[in-house]
Amino acid sequence: MSSLFDDQLPPSGAASDTATGSGAGAGEGVPLAERLRPRRLDDMVGQAAVVGEDGFLRRAIAEDRLPSLILWGPPGCGKTTLAEIVARTTKSRFVPFSAVTSGIKDVKQVMADAERFRKASSQRTVVFVDEIHRFNRAQQDAFLPYVESGAIVLIGATTENPSFEVVGALLSRCRVVVLEKLEDGDLGALLERALADDQRGLGEYDARLSDDASSAVLIHAGGDARRALNLLELVVVDAASRSGRGVTVEKADVERVAQRRVLLYDKSGEEHFNLISALHKSLRESDVDASIYWLVRMLESGEQPQYVARRMLRFAAEDVGLADPAAVRRALDAWAAYERLGSPEGDLMLVQLAIYLALAPKSNAAYVAHKAAKKVLAERPADPVPKSIRNAPTPLMETLGYGDGYVYAHDAEDGVGGIDCLPESLAGTRFYHPTDSGAEQRFKARVESIAELRSRARRRRTGES
Repeated sequence: MSSLFDDQLPPSGAASDTATGSGAGAGEGVPLAERLRPRRLDDMVGQAAVVGEDGFLRRAIAEDRLPSLILWGPPGCGKTTLAEIVARTTKSRFVPFSAVTSGIKDVKQVMADAERFRKASSQRTVVFVDEIHRFNRAQQDAFLPYVESGAIVLIGATTENPSFEVVGALLSRCRVVVLEKLEDGDLGALLERALADDQRGLGEYDARLSDDASSAVLIHAGGDARRALNLLELVVVDAASRSGRGVTVEKADVERVAQRRVLLYDKSGEEHFNLISALHKSLRESDVDASIYWLVRMLESGEQPQYVARRMLRFAAEDVGLADPAAVRRALDAWAAYERLGSPEGDLMLVQLAIYLALAPKSNAAYVAHKAAKKVLAERPADPVPKSIRNAPTPLMETLGYGDGYVYAHDAEDGVGGIDCLPESLAGTRFYHPTDSGAEQRFKARVESIAELRSRARRRRTGES
């Protein structure tokens, strides 16, 4: 890690020819997305709420009162670009480094340099930390005193939800800026800019995209500017190598180069939980088409099918419940069938299961009963088992009254003995409230019938009329 004084960007307004995209050609082998990286806020597309004319960040940069920030958004939405624009337009010094390659020693070195620089020049240092979520608690905590003292302005970039990945003390001292994935209109403008730019873009090829080709690039990009521009470069160079300058790129050219769309997905991150939540809630809403979409999207994104099968088994128990007692068996069968077939053939078994669960009658009565019983156990002392339903295998236990008053239900009229099986303090408590959905309608009628039979049996035992 270089010292703060050894690796400085030029002051605001000075010429620069770094890898941020300045200068014609921008260096051999530099990807198009890097060459075209905006150097001013006016060059950015999208994120109007943040950097538009009324955006708070534009005003903060213009007035040189930038707070510490956590830039949260998907890949290719402009997090690094914003940080580099800050470097060019504020009066602070700028030090970038990555949480992937830096350790606590690097953090402490940068902080010490920043403190010395502030004392020597009365200027703050902007420290940009890419992928800040990869820093552990100790590394993140190392920033705290310097953020508080004003020695640094911290700009952290993350694709993960900062509520989970950034320590609370640091998060409370930063403003979270949510950046959205870019809209197709914004990406389309970037593509046109790239095709027309003779110095940093692809203007030398005099290429154009057909409407279908443009749509295909946007679909493969998925709101990611970096992916869109780099795919465009590959497609144009490939097409020009075959057809020469002035080529019109068609959809088939895009599909041949892209081969397979890569969907944004992190099996341990927020997008993982967003998608499984979407599947679960679509199933619960009985929206069969949405259920199919989210399931297939997870599978196409690389999610483990076994995980999806396990979650749908859970759904069968929690949300379908006893409204369709066969649902759990169906889920187990679909899981077992997938294990025998594997992908891609076995994926159809999971799709069939999703359809079945979405269309099944729903009841969470068993789930609610489970939670209610757990709540009682958590809030109350463990009451003793009523003596009437205790086993009495020894004479001592009989002497103590174990089993007194027990009625063998099979020998009783109506098949119930009318004895109390709950502790006395919980007598009359109901945990299970069946619904009118599916098979549970029959269970509801049975619960009510049994309640009446048990009441009648009690009256017989006590001699009441």
